[in-house]
Amino acid sequence: MAKTVPQEVLDVLDRIIFDDSVPRNIRKLANEIKEDLIHGEESLAVRASSAISQLEEVASDPNLPMHVRTLIWNVSSQLERISVDE
Repeated sequence: MAKTVPQEVLDVLDRIIFDDSVPRNIRKLANEIKEDLIHGEESLAVRASSAISQLEEVASDPNLPMHVRTLIWNVSSQLERISVDE
């Protein structure tokens, strides 16, 4: 059972947060997702499910660069493993 957020997820979120080609609102949301994953009070599975929901909404944004959309899909699939494992 995974008790902590995988480092790969945090690393990809950091890439999105610090990428200047990403719209500011999406960078802000990625930072909020990261903070919630690390410091949230719910179980890791609940935090991961919440993050997946938010990321799916962001992935449909037409202003999102394609490389960032791919990163978001990657993070979502990694977070889905947490939800299943818990």
